[in-house]
Amino acid sequence: MGKLTTHAKLRAALKKAVAEKNGGLGFNMWATIVDRDGKVELVAFSGTKRGDQWPGSRVISAQKANAANAFSLDGLALSTANLYSAVLPGGSLFGLMETNPVNTAVAYGGSSLKYGKTDDPMTGKKIGGVNVFGGGLPLYNKKGNVVGAIGVSGDTSGADHNIAWKVRHYLGLDYVPGGVSATGDDNIVYDITKGASKGGWGHPVTSKETTAIAKKLPKTHPISKA
Repeated sequence: MGKLTTHAKLRAALKKAVAEKNGGLGFNMWATIVDRDGKVELVAFSGTKRGDQWPGSRVISAQKANAANAFSLDGLALSTANLYSAVLPGGSLFGLMETNPVNTAVAYGGSSLKYGKTDDPMTGKKIGGVNVFGGGLPLYNKKGNVVGAIGVSGDTSGADHNIAWKVRHYLGLDYVPGGVSATGDDNIVYDITKGASKGGWGHPVTSKETTAIAKKLPKTHPISKA
């Protein structure tokens, strides 16, 4: 299977999304795309140089991409944000974070000078990892088939989700067939009260602005229809 997009298009979409209001800290971001087999296709950053965004977020973005791909199907999309409550003690997916560990040799191998470039050392290798806060989304083609996932990291978890949603939209890989949110997609769910998620798929609020932006995403950046 060929690459889902190009490095130039990913970076352009990421920079465009970061420049918009997302309710976070306004930081630069890392983005990783994996294919359906969990193999890293692309790694990019929005800043001018790799030190313009949190160094630790490179691997986190890859974890998010792997998790969103690993736990989404052709008929049901799950964002990493949707997994937050389910993995807590007593949740339906408790223990999930102990599965599919990060391949540390892939995550930290190679020259740091290549991080985020077209030849990032993670490219072409399986990264692994499970991350359960906002920023990871499965990617879907026009047939509604999951073809991989994107992970975005570098800001608050709520802003990460908003940015990932927008990047996926700009790349045209958002033909989402269904999900657990109220709008029938994989949007972040904010239904945690008194420490518990009403529907079991909730994510903590990071700011009122972030929440408001997320709730409008299905309208401001609607998922594509075949």
